[in-house]
Amino acid sequence: MLVGSTVRRVAVVGGVRIPFARSMGAYAHASNQQMLTATLRALVERYDLRGQRLGDVGAGAVLKHSQDFNLTREAVFDSGLAPETPAFDLQRACGTSLDTAILIGLKIATGQIDSGVAAGVDTASDVPIVYPKSYQQLLLRSARGKSLGARIAPWFGLRPRHFKPQLPAVIEPRTGLSMGQSCEQMAKDWGIARADQDQLALESHRKAAAAWDEGFYDDLVVDFAGLKQDDNIRRDTTLEKLAALKPAFAANGVLTACYSTPVTDGASCVLLASEK
Repeated sequence: MLVGSTVRRVAVVGGVRIPFARSMGAYAHASNQQMLTATLRALVERYDLRGQRLGDVGAGAVLKHSQDFNLTREAVFDSGLAPETPAFDLQRACGTSLDTAILIGLKIATGQIDSGVAAGVDTASDVPIVYPKSYQQLLLRSARGKSLGARIAPWFGLRPRHFKPQLPAVIEPRTGLSMGQSCEQMAKDWGIARADQDQLALESHRKAAAAWDEGFYDDLVVDFAGLKQDDNIRRDTTLEKLAALKPAFAANGVLTACYSTPVTDGASCVLLASEK
């Protein structure tokens, strides 16, 4: 909805993130909320926003615990922004923070707000692990009991299988394929050779290392949980080393990307405002 008669220009004021960490490593005990809060707090300090009320803050994560209900709002409460600052969650596989930035930008452009923050966070270390639905149903049948006997009766059906945890499967529900499997199918369909993927991976690692060495990230990344730099960069990798890596999916090994760069945890945010 356009507020006013013209669409306003939107400026990216700046951003900040915490280092990216290999999963099950430096952030193994950090939650989505802790990482997102630390990132938002760093942005607030950098741009002197403490106590300020912004138009909106949007963020999200792909893998979320039930405890992450209202994740962004809770992170905003501890960020230093005025508690009146509204916030919302958004989820889109591998596009959460980008779509959130677009949405915040559109709100500014149409005059609904003057400024806002877009962010994203994800962890593959602190993933939600649940118990089978049959165990959930047993608990609910007990909770619905109107008498002591009715509440106790379902527990006679308790079996060891009820305590077998179910790990999250990040797959597309209709096809049953993970993102890596879908990417591999794309590589096959488009004829993208393994050697070409290895070359791209090598250049990515080299450029990332060079960016750190040249100080590009000095004012973009803040320390978190004892980590000062991204620890998922393979500085010593070569084409030969990449070619020797075991394929992540198909036996013929057309896909490199999913194992040349380890799965990572991290959070980032960006401040946007109307261009005066």
